[in-house]
Amino acid sequence: MTPSILVVLTSHDEIPGVGPTGWYLPEFAHPWEVLHKKASLTIASPKGGKAPLDPGSAKMFAEDPVSKNFLETQEGIWANTHKLVDVLPRAGEFDAIFYVGGHGPMFDLTNDPTSIKLIETFAAAKKPVAAVCHGPCVLLNTKNAAGEALIAGAEVTGFSNVEEDQVQLSAAMPFMLETELQRVGGKYVKADEPWGAKVVSTKSNGLGGALITGQNPASATGVGEAILKALGL
Repeated sequence: MTPSILVVLTSHDEIPGVGPTGWYLPEFAHPWEVLHKKASLTIASPKGGKAPLDPGSAKMFAEDPVSKNFLETQEGIWANTHKLVDVLPRAGEFDAIFYVGGHGPMFDLTNDPTSIKLIETFAAAKKPVAAVCHGPCVLLNTKNAAGEALIAGAEVTGFSNVEEDQVQLSAAMPFMLETELQRVGGKYVKADEPWGAKVVSTKSNGLGGALITGQNPASATGVGEAILKALGL
């Protein structure tokens, strides 16, 4: 039977005082390339409808063949997303959940109550929970059944403070992801050099299924592969 994966995108389209943002092209395009031939993908976002693509990511990865093909041929995927609140009652239909990165999630998905409930539901059901780059921000407010931070004591990664500094957006962020992942008890790890690929697949506090996190755009393919591995594919 073909596994079903819920993919969650941000609905947030602007960094205050900076300009347009959204979800980051290669962080969806590369995992999609790995996953779509072996799994059924359902795409959701907090507001539903068209989920905003970060225009800067489309420009930066214009010469990346996988991103270019995805952008040119798959727009319908992110133009008609399901609302998270409509998907929540159907959580049992899915075998894994995956959060695409971009700066957008920092502003809407971090504190989204429906997203938090979804992740906690997947965790309780021992199903893989995955996120890449800024996507792991969605884990910050999640708890296990005992009320403890879901990632407490677990190895996690995500966009590093150095990488945020290098893209000159640290001052525009509501928080620094690396710092916050550590604050709630995660054992933050990262690649030896900024922008290097780093994927962590582990178990978290009360999470029986895999917890999969990737540091940055270079980690996106690896996150997709780790999801397949966690599903036994």
